Amino acid sequence: MAKTHSPSIKNDSTYDALRDKGYSKSKAAAIANAQANDNMAPSEKGGKAPPYEDWTKDELMERARELEVEGRSTMSKDELIKALRNG
Repeated sequence: MAKTHSPSIKNDSTYDALRDKGYSKSKAAAIANAQANDNMAPSEKGGKAPPYEDWTKDELMERARELEVEGRSTMSKDELIKALRNG
């Protein structure tokens, strides 16, 4: 299957399988990238990441880029947080 998604996706087969099941692009990307990262355990609850409010705008922008949030380049920090939470 030809790649039809961002090169930031770390696990193509997981991403494609989740999209086939009806997951959104952002949700499939988050799960696929988490599963590809040995330091993350996406099946475990209670992540150790700080709340988005503690992130810098650049960090939020990078996360939005990973999740392919549309319109991110013109968003304020508060708008990025809202978009990431509703992704």
